[in-house]
Amino acid sequence: MTEYLLRGARPLGGEPVDVRISGGVIVALGTGLSDDGAHVVDAQDHVLLPGLVDLHTHLREPGREDAETVASGTRAAALGGFTAVHAMANTNPVADTAGVVEQVFHLGRRAGWVDVFPVGAVSIGLEGERLAELGAMADSEARVRVFSDDGKCVWDPVLMRRALEYVKAFDGVIAQHAQEPRLTEHAQMHEGVVSAQIGLAGWPAVAEEAIIARDVLLAEHVGSRLHVCHLSTAGSVEIVRWAKGRGIDVTAEVTPHHLLLTDELARGYDARFKVNPPLRTQADVEAVRAGLADGTIDIVATDHAPHPVEDKDCEWAAAAFGMTGRETALSVVQHAMVETGLLDWEGVARVLSTAPARIGRVEDRHGRPIAVGEPATLTLVDPAARRTVDPRTQATASPNTPYFDRELPGRVVATFLRGRPTVLDGAPVEQEGASA
Repeated sequence: MTEYLLRGARPLGGEPVDVRISGGVIVALGTGLSDDGAHVVDAQDHVLLPGLVDLHTHLREPGREDAETVASGTRAAALGGFTAVHAMANTNPVADTAGVVEQVFHLGRRAGWVDVFPVGAVSIGLEGERLAELGAMADSEARVRVFSDDGKCVWDPVLMRRALEYVKAFDGVIAQHAQEPRLTEHAQMHEGVVSAQIGLAGWPAVAEEAIIARDVLLAEHVGSRLHVCHLSTAGSVEIVRWAKGRGIDVTAEVTPHHLLLTDELARGYDARFKVNPPLRTQADVEAVRAGLADGTIDIVATDHAPHPVEDKDCEWAAAAFGMTGRETALSVVQHAMVETGLLDWEGVARVLSTAPARIGRVEDRHGRPIAVGEPATLTLVDPAARRTVDPRTQATASPNTPYFDRELPGRVVATFLRGRPTVLDGAPVEQEGASA
Protein backbone atom coordinates (compact mmCIF):
# COMPACT_ATOMS: atom_id res chain seq x y z
CA MET A 1 0.00 0.00 0.00
CA THR A 2 1.29 3.46 -0.93
CA GLU A 3 2.39 5.69 1.93
CA TYR A 4 1.09 9.27 2.09
CA LEU A 5 2.32 12.42 3.76
CA LEU A 6 -0.18 15.22 4.35
CA ARG A 7 2.03 18.29 4.52
CA GLY A 8 0.85 21.11 6.80
CA ALA A 9 -2.66 19.84 7.60
CA ARG A 10 -4.61 21.41 10.47
CA PRO A 11 -6.27 18.66 12.56
CA LEU A 12 -9.68 19.93 13.71
CA GLY A 13 -8.68 23.40 12.52
CA GLY A 14 -5.71 23.61 14.91
CA GLU A 15 -2.02 24.18 14.32
CA PRO A 16 -0.49 22.77 11.11
CA VAL A 17 1.33 19.44 11.26
CA ASP A 18 2.54 16.80 8.85
CA VAL A 19 0.60 13.54 8.95
CA ARG A 20 2.20 10.33 7.70
CA ILE A 21 -0.01 7.42 6.68
CA SER A 22 1.27 3.86 6.23
CA GLY A 23 -0.34 0.46 6.42
CA GLY A 24 -3.78 1.95 6.88
CA VAL A 25 -2.93 3.88 10.05
CA ILE A 26 -1.43 7.20 11.11
CA VAL A 27 2.21 6.44 11.87
CA ALA A 28 3.59 9.93 12.60
CA LEU A 29 2.45 13.44 13.44
CA GLY A 30 4.85 16.37 13.55
CA THR A 31 6.46 19.24 11.71
CA GLY A 32 9.06 18.84 9.02
CA LEU A 33 8.55 15.10 8.57
CA SER A 34 10.58 13.56 5.77
CA ASP A 35 8.53 12.37 2.81
CA ASP A 36 10.92 9.38 2.43
CA GLY A 37 9.26 8.07 -0.70
CA ALA A 38 5.71 8.82 0.39
CA HIS A 39 3.15 10.44 -1.90
CA VAL A 40 2.99 14.05 -0.68
CA VAL A 41 -0.36 15.83 -0.45
CA ASP A 42 -0.13 19.61 -0.10
CA ALA A 43 -2.46 20.26 2.83
CA GLN A 44 -1.36 23.81 3.60
CA ASP A 45 -4.23 25.71 5.28
CA HIS A 46 -6.49 22.68 4.90
CA VAL A 47 -8.55 21.31 7.81
CA LEU A 48 -8.14 17.62 8.65
CA LEU A 49 -11.17 15.82 10.09
CA PRO A 50 -11.91 12.23 10.99
CA GLY A 51 -13.80 10.68 8.07
CA LEU A 52 -17.41 11.82 7.96
CA VAL A 53 -20.19 9.39 8.91
CA ASP A 54 -23.72 9.70 7.50
CA LEU A 55 -26.28 8.04 9.76
CA HIS A 56 -29.17 8.59 7.35
CA THR A 57 -28.94 8.13 3.60
CA HIS A 58 -30.84 6.45 0.77
CA LEU A 59 -28.94 4.33 -1.73
CA ARG A 60 -32.13 3.02 -3.44
CA GLU A 61 -30.57 -0.31 -4.42
CA PRO A 62 -32.12 -2.87 -4.65
CA GLY A 63 -35.16 -1.87 -6.65
CA ARG A 64 -34.74 1.76 -7.70
CA GLU A 65 -31.46 1.72 -9.57
CA ASP A 66 -32.94 4.37 -11.90
CA ALA A 67 -32.56 6.82 -9.00
CA GLU A 68 -29.28 5.66 -7.44
CA THR A 69 -27.11 2.60 -6.96
CA VAL A 70 -24.87 1.65 -4.09
CA ALA A 71 -21.89 2.36 -6.36
CA SER A 72 -23.01 5.83 -7.51
CA GLY A 73 -24.28 6.83 -4.07
CA THR A 74 -21.13 5.81 -2.24
CA ARG A 75 -18.92 7.46 -4.85
CA ALA A 76 -20.83 10.66 -4.16
CA ALA A 77 -20.36 10.06 -0.44
CA ALA A 78 -16.58 9.83 -0.80
CA LEU A 79 -16.53 13.08 -2.80
CA GLY A 80 -18.48 14.67 0.05
CA GLY A 81 -15.85 13.56 2.56
CA PHE A 82 -17.75 10.57 3.96
CA THR A 83 -16.09 7.29 4.84
CA ALA A 84 -19.19 5.52 6.16
CA VAL A 85 -22.90 5.69 5.39
CA HIS A 86 -25.95 4.04 6.93
CA ALA A 87 -28.33 2.98 4.15
CA MET A 88 -32.03 3.26 4.93
CA ALA A 89 -34.34 0.27 4.58
CA ASN A 90 -36.96 1.62 2.15
CA THR A 91 -35.62 -0.29 -0.84
CA ASN A 92 -37.53 -2.75 -3.01
CA PRO A 93 -37.57 -5.33 -1.54
CA VAL A 94 -37.54 -3.67 1.84
CA ALA A 95 -34.47 -4.37 3.97
CA ASP A 96 -36.49 -6.25 6.57
CA THR A 97 -34.62 -9.57 6.46
CA ALA A 98 -31.05 -10.73 6.97
CA GLY A 99 -30.81 -11.57 3.28
CA VAL A 100 -31.56 -8.07 2.04
CA VAL A 101 -29.30 -6.25 4.51
CA GLU A 102 -26.46 -8.61 3.63
CA GLN A 103 -27.04 -7.88 -0.07
CA VAL A 104 -26.67 -4.13 0.57
CA PHE A 105 -23.65 -4.74 2.78
CA HIS A 106 -21.87 -6.74 0.08
CA LEU A 107 -22.75 -4.22 -2.64
CA GLY A 108 -21.01 -1.60 -0.50
CA ARG A 109 -17.91 -3.76 -0.06
CA ARG A 110 -17.78 -4.42 -3.79
CA ALA A 111 -18.01 -0.72 -4.65
CA GLY A 112 -15.22 0.10 -2.19
CA TRP A 113 -15.84 3.82 -1.81
CA VAL A 114 -17.05 3.88 1.80
CA ASP A 115 -18.17 1.44 4.48
CA VAL A 116 -21.89 0.76 4.01
CA PHE A 117 -23.88 -0.13 7.12
CA PRO A 118 -27.43 -1.21 6.28
CA VAL A 119 -30.30 0.08 8.42
CA GLY A 120 -32.91 -2.60 9.05
CA ALA A 121 -36.64 -2.00 8.86
CA VAL A 122 -38.59 -1.91 12.13
CA SER A 123 -41.70 -3.48 10.61
CA ILE A 124 -42.26 -5.99 7.83
CA GLY A 125 -42.57 -4.13 4.55
CA LEU A 126 -42.56 -0.81 6.43
CA GLU A 127 -46.27 -1.44 6.98
CA GLY A 128 -46.21 -0.76 10.73
CA GLU A 129 -48.08 -3.93 11.62
CA ARG A 130 -45.57 -6.64 12.61
CA LEU A 131 -41.96 -6.46 13.75
CA ALA A 132 -39.36 -7.32 11.13
CA GLU A 133 -36.56 -9.84 11.74
CA LEU A 134 -34.63 -7.51 14.05
CA GLY A 135 -32.63 -10.23 15.75
CA ALA A 136 -31.73 -12.01 12.52
CA MET A 137 -30.53 -8.72 10.98
CA ALA A 138 -28.52 -7.95 14.11
CA ASP A 139 -26.87 -11.39 13.95
CA SER A 140 -26.23 -11.24 10.19
CA GLU A 141 -22.89 -10.48 8.57
CA ALA A 142 -24.09 -6.86 8.28
CA ARG A 143 -24.42 -6.64 12.10
CA VAL A 144 -27.31 -4.18 11.93
CA ARG A 145 -27.65 -1.95 14.98
CA VAL A 146 -29.88 0.84 13.62
CA PHE A 147 -33.50 0.11 12.70
CA SER A 148 -35.92 2.51 11.03
CA ASP A 149 -39.05 2.59 8.90
CA ASP A 150 -37.83 5.94 7.58
CA GLY A 151 -40.15 7.32 4.94
CA LYS A 152 -42.93 6.14 7.21
CA CYS A 153 -43.58 6.65 10.91
CA VAL A 154 -43.88 3.75 13.32
CA TRP A 155 -47.28 5.15 14.26
CA ASP A 156 -48.54 2.31 16.48
CA PRO A 157 -47.34 2.93 20.06
CA VAL A 158 -47.54 -0.77 20.93
CA LEU A 159 -45.31 -1.74 17.99
CA MET A 160 -42.92 1.08 18.84
CA ARG A 161 -42.72 -0.08 22.46
CA ARG A 162 -42.01 -3.66 21.37
CA ALA A 163 -39.29 -2.54 18.98
CA LEU A 164 -37.62 -0.43 21.68
CA GLU A 165 -37.71 -3.39 24.05
CA TYR A 166 -36.41 -5.87 21.48
CA VAL A 167 -33.29 -3.96 20.45
CA LYS A 168 -32.07 -3.66 24.04
CA ALA A 169 -30.77 -7.23 23.79
CA PHE A 170 -28.04 -6.23 21.31
CA ASP A 171 -27.61 -2.50 22.07
CA GLY A 172 -29.59 -1.43 19.04
CA VAL A 173 -31.39 1.85 18.41
CA ILE A 174 -34.75 2.67 16.86
CA ALA A 175 -34.54 5.68 14.54
CA GLN A 176 -37.99 7.21 14.23
CA HIS A 177 -39.41 9.16 11.29
CA ALA A 178 -41.59 11.43 13.41
CA GLN A 179 -44.74 12.09 11.41
CA GLU A 180 -48.23 11.57 12.82
CA PRO A 181 -49.99 10.22 9.70
CA ARG A 182 -53.49 11.49 10.44
CA LEU A 183 -52.22 15.04 10.89
CA THR A 184 -50.34 14.99 7.57
CA GLU A 185 -52.83 13.42 5.20
CA HIS A 186 -52.43 15.09 1.77
CA ALA A 187 -49.94 17.56 3.26
CA GLN A 188 -47.58 19.22 0.76
CA MET A 189 -45.47 21.69 2.74
CA HIS A 190 -45.09 23.32 6.16
CA GLU A 191 -48.37 24.62 7.54
CA GLY A 192 -48.02 28.36 7.98
CA VAL A 193 -48.30 31.72 6.27
CA VAL A 194 -46.70 30.59 3.02
CA SER A 195 -48.86 27.48 2.62
CA ALA A 196 -51.98 29.59 3.18
CA GLN A 197 -50.89 32.20 0.65
CA ILE A 198 -49.94 29.79 -2.15
CA GLY A 199 -52.71 27.27 -1.58
CA LEU A 200 -50.81 24.10 -0.68
CA ALA A 201 -52.04 21.74 2.03
CA GLY A 202 -50.19 22.38 5.28
CA TRP A 203 -48.01 20.01 7.33
CA PRO A 204 -48.22 21.18 10.95
CA ALA A 205 -45.21 21.20 13.22
CA VAL A 206 -47.22 19.36 15.87
CA ALA A 207 -47.35 16.28 13.63
CA GLU A 208 -43.62 15.87 14.23
CA GLU A 209 -43.57 17.06 17.81
CA ALA A 210 -46.40 14.77 19.01
CA ILE A 211 -44.57 11.62 17.88
CA ILE A 212 -41.26 12.74 19.41
CA ALA A 213 -43.01 13.48 22.73
CA ARG A 214 -44.68 10.07 22.72
CA ASP A 215 -41.51 8.20 21.81
CA VAL A 216 -39.18 9.79 24.33
CA LEU A 217 -41.65 8.75 27.02
CA LEU A 218 -41.78 5.22 25.62
CA ALA A 219 -37.98 5.08 25.54
CA GLU A 220 -37.86 6.21 29.16
CA HIS A 221 -40.49 3.65 30.14
CA VAL A 222 -38.62 0.67 28.66
CA GLY A 223 -35.09 1.98 29.22
CA SER A 224 -34.08 1.85 25.58
CA ARG A 225 -32.32 4.01 22.98
CA LEU A 226 -34.29 6.29 20.65
CA HIS A 227 -32.91 8.30 17.75
CA VAL A 228 -35.01 11.05 16.16
CA CYS A 229 -34.55 11.35 12.40
CA HIS A 230 -34.45 14.71 10.58
CA LEU A 231 -35.75 16.92 13.40
CA SER A 232 -37.07 20.15 11.86
CA THR A 233 -39.04 22.35 14.26
CA ALA A 234 -38.32 24.61 17.21
CA GLY A 235 -40.83 22.64 19.27
CA SER A 236 -39.03 19.38 18.52
CA VAL A 237 -35.78 20.90 19.77
CA GLU A 238 -37.44 21.83 23.05
CA ILE A 239 -38.91 18.33 23.52
CA VAL A 240 -35.54 16.67 22.95
CA ARG A 241 -33.87 19.18 25.28
CA TRP A 242 -36.44 18.37 27.96
CA ALA A 243 -35.96 14.62 27.45
CA LYS A 244 -32.20 14.83 27.72
CA GLY A 245 -32.52 16.91 30.86
CA ARG A 246 -34.66 14.12 32.30
CA GLY A 247 -31.94 11.57 31.51
CA ILE A 248 -33.78 9.80 28.67
CA ASP A 249 -31.46 8.02 26.22
CA VAL A 250 -32.44 9.98 23.12
CA THR A 251 -30.34 11.36 20.28
CA ALA A 252 -31.41 13.50 17.35
CA GLU A 253 -30.27 14.58 13.91
CA VAL A 254 -30.87 17.57 11.67
CA THR A 255 -30.34 17.65 7.91
CA PRO A 256 -28.18 20.23 6.13
CA HIS A 257 -31.22 21.58 4.28
CA HIS A 258 -33.13 22.21 7.51
CA LEU A 259 -30.13 24.23 8.73
CA LEU A 260 -30.31 26.55 5.74
CA LEU A 261 -33.51 26.53 3.66
CA THR A 262 -37.02 27.74 4.54
CA ASP A 263 -40.60 27.31 3.33
CA GLU A 264 -40.33 30.62 1.45
CA LEU A 265 -38.67 28.61 -1.35
CA ALA A 266 -41.99 26.88 -2.05
CA ARG A 267 -43.46 30.07 -3.47
CA GLY A 268 -42.12 29.20 -6.92
CA TYR A 269 -43.66 25.70 -6.81
CA ASP A 270 -40.23 24.28 -7.64
CA ALA A 271 -40.43 20.63 -6.57
CA ARG A 272 -36.72 20.53 -5.79
CA PHE A 273 -37.77 22.09 -2.49
CA LYS A 274 -40.41 19.47 -1.68
CA VAL A 275 -39.08 17.33 1.14
CA ASN A 276 -40.21 15.25 4.11
CA PRO A 277 -40.25 16.72 6.71
CA PRO A 278 -40.94 19.98 4.91
CA LEU A 279 -38.79 23.06 4.95
CA ARG A 280 -39.90 25.13 7.92
CA THR A 281 -39.73 28.80 8.89
CA GLN A 282 -36.71 30.99 9.55
CA ALA A 283 -37.49 30.76 13.27
CA ASP A 284 -37.26 26.97 13.04
CA VAL A 285 -33.95 27.22 11.16
CA GLU A 286 -32.54 29.41 13.92
CA ALA A 287 -33.81 27.01 16.60
CA VAL A 288 -32.28 23.89 15.04
CA ARG A 289 -28.99 25.72 14.52
CA ALA A 290 -28.97 26.67 18.20
CA GLY A 291 -29.91 23.13 19.18
CA LEU A 292 -27.04 21.70 17.14
CA ALA A 293 -24.62 24.20 18.64
CA ASP A 294 -25.55 23.45 22.25
CA GLY A 295 -25.65 19.67 21.81
CA THR A 296 -29.40 19.17 22.05
CA ILE A 297 -29.22 17.92 18.47
CA ASP A 298 -26.38 15.43 18.30
CA ILE A 299 -25.55 15.14 14.62
CA VAL A 300 -26.04 16.27 11.06
CA ALA A 301 -27.27 13.52 8.70
CA THR A 302 -27.89 14.11 5.02
CA ASP A 303 -31.17 12.24 4.39
CA HIS A 304 -29.79 12.11 0.83
CA ALA A 305 -32.89 11.14 -1.19
CA PRO A 306 -32.18 10.75 -4.91
CA HIS A 307 -35.01 10.63 -7.46
CA PRO A 308 -35.04 10.29 -11.24
CA VAL A 309 -35.76 13.46 -13.21
CA GLU A 310 -39.36 12.55 -14.01
CA ASP A 311 -40.22 12.21 -10.31
CA LYS A 312 -39.18 15.80 -9.53
CA ASP A 313 -39.53 17.72 -12.80
CA CYS A 314 -43.30 17.89 -12.59
CA GLU A 315 -46.08 19.75 -10.77
CA TRP A 316 -45.58 20.09 -7.03
CA ALA A 317 -48.46 17.82 -5.96
CA ALA A 318 -47.24 14.93 -8.12
CA ALA A 319 -43.56 15.27 -7.24
CA ALA A 320 -41.71 12.94 -4.90
CA PHE A 321 -40.49 14.16 -1.53
CA GLY A 322 -36.72 14.40 -1.11
CA MET A 323 -33.44 16.12 -1.92
CA THR A 324 -29.91 15.03 -2.62
CA GLY A 325 -27.24 16.40 -0.32
CA ARG A 326 -24.33 14.10 0.29
CA GLU A 327 -21.81 16.02 -1.82
CA THR A 328 -22.84 19.39 -0.34
CA ALA A 329 -23.41 18.50 3.33
CA LEU A 330 -20.03 19.61 4.68
CA SER A 331 -20.23 22.88 2.75
CA VAL A 332 -23.70 23.64 4.10
CA VAL A 333 -22.56 22.93 7.66
CA GLN A 334 -19.56 25.22 7.13
CA HIS A 335 -21.84 27.96 5.79
CA ALA A 336 -24.63 27.62 8.36
CA MET A 337 -22.62 26.79 11.47
CA VAL A 338 -18.91 27.61 11.11
CA GLU A 339 -19.18 30.90 9.25
CA THR A 340 -21.85 32.05 11.72
CA GLY A 341 -19.61 31.21 14.70
CA LEU A 342 -21.97 28.56 16.07
CA LEU A 343 -19.47 25.70 15.64
CA ASP A 344 -15.72 25.44 15.25
CA TRP A 345 -14.07 22.65 13.26
CA GLU A 346 -13.84 20.45 16.33
CA GLY A 347 -17.60 20.84 16.60
CA VAL A 348 -17.97 19.91 12.93
CA ALA A 349 -16.02 16.71 13.62
CA ARG A 350 -18.35 15.96 16.51
CA VAL A 351 -21.61 16.37 14.58
CA LEU A 352 -20.47 14.83 11.28
CA SER A 353 -18.13 12.08 12.46
CA THR A 354 -17.63 11.23 16.13
CA ALA A 355 -21.24 11.36 17.33
CA PRO A 356 -22.83 9.60 14.32
CA ALA A 357 -20.22 6.84 14.59
CA ARG A 358 -21.09 6.41 18.26
CA ILE A 359 -24.86 6.40 17.68
CA GLY A 360 -24.51 3.91 14.83
CA ARG A 361 -22.19 1.71 16.93
CA VAL A 362 -19.29 1.90 14.47
CA GLU A 363 -17.00 3.99 16.69
CA ASP A 364 -14.37 1.25 16.66
CA ARG A 365 -13.68 2.05 12.98
CA HIS A 366 -14.94 5.57 12.36
CA GLY A 367 -14.90 8.92 14.10
CA ARG A 368 -11.57 8.05 15.69
CA PRO A 369 -9.08 10.62 17.06
CA ILE A 370 -6.44 11.97 14.71
CA ALA A 371 -3.53 10.35 16.53
CA VAL A 372 -0.63 7.98 15.95
CA GLY A 373 -1.81 4.40 15.79
CA GLU A 374 -5.38 5.29 14.82
CA PRO A 375 -6.94 4.29 11.49
CA ALA A 376 -6.14 6.69 8.66
CA THR A 377 -9.83 7.24 7.92
CA LEU A 378 -9.74 10.95 7.26
CA THR A 379 -11.21 13.89 5.38
CA LEU A 380 -9.13 16.84 4.20
CA VAL A 381 -11.05 20.00 3.34
CA ASP A 382 -10.02 23.38 1.94
CA PRO A 383 -12.29 25.79 3.84
CA ALA A 384 -11.23 28.81 1.76
CA ALA A 385 -12.46 27.34 -1.53
CA ARG A 386 -15.75 28.43 -3.06
CA ARG A 387 -17.84 26.52 -5.56
CA THR A 388 -21.11 26.86 -7.43
CA VAL A 389 -23.27 23.75 -7.22
CA ASP A 390 -23.99 22.15 -10.58
CA PRO A 391 -25.89 18.82 -10.51
CA ARG A 392 -24.42 17.93 -13.91
CA THR A 393 -20.98 17.57 -12.32
CA GLN A 394 -22.06 15.60 -9.24
CA ALA A 395 -21.46 11.88 -8.81
CA THR A 396 -24.94 11.05 -7.56
CA ALA A 397 -27.16 9.57 -10.26
CA SER A 398 -29.99 12.01 -9.51
CA PRO A 399 -29.97 15.78 -10.10
CA ASN A 400 -32.51 16.86 -7.45
CA THR A 401 -30.23 19.11 -5.43
CA PRO A 402 -31.87 22.16 -3.79
CA TYR A 403 -28.59 24.08 -4.14
CA PHE A 404 -28.49 24.39 -7.94
CA ASP A 405 -26.43 27.49 -8.88
CA ARG A 406 -25.86 28.37 -5.21
CA GLU A 407 -22.32 29.25 -4.16
CA LEU A 408 -21.13 27.28 -1.13
CA PRO A 409 -17.87 27.34 0.80
CA GLY A 410 -15.35 24.54 1.23
CA ARG A 411 -14.05 21.75 -0.97
CA VAL A 412 -13.13 18.20 -0.04
CA VAL A 413 -9.54 17.77 -1.23
CA ALA A 414 -8.94 14.19 -0.07
CA THR A 415 -10.77 11.32 1.59
CA PHE A 416 -8.94 8.30 3.03
CA LEU A 417 -10.53 5.02 4.07
CA ARG A 418 -8.07 3.12 6.27
CA GLY A 419 -5.14 4.68 4.45
CA ARG A 420 -6.55 4.11 0.99
CA PRO A 421 -7.48 7.29 -0.90
CA THR A 422 -10.97 7.42 -2.35
CA VAL A 423 -10.57 11.10 -3.30
CA LEU A 424 -7.34 12.95 -4.09
CA ASP A 425 -7.01 16.53 -5.33
CA GLY A 426 -10.79 16.75 -5.24
CA ALA A 427 -11.25 13.92 -7.75
CA PRO A 428 -12.42 10.34 -7.17
CA VAL A 429 -9.79 7.61 -7.15
CA GLU A 430 -11.37 4.67 -8.96
CA GLN A 431 -11.85 1.71 -6.64
CA GLU A 432 -11.44 -2.01 -7.15
CA GLY A 433 -13.81 -3.26 -4.46
CA ALA A 434 -11.07 -2.93 -1.86
CA SER A 435 -13.20 -1.94 1.14
CA ALA A 436 -12.22 -4.08 4.12
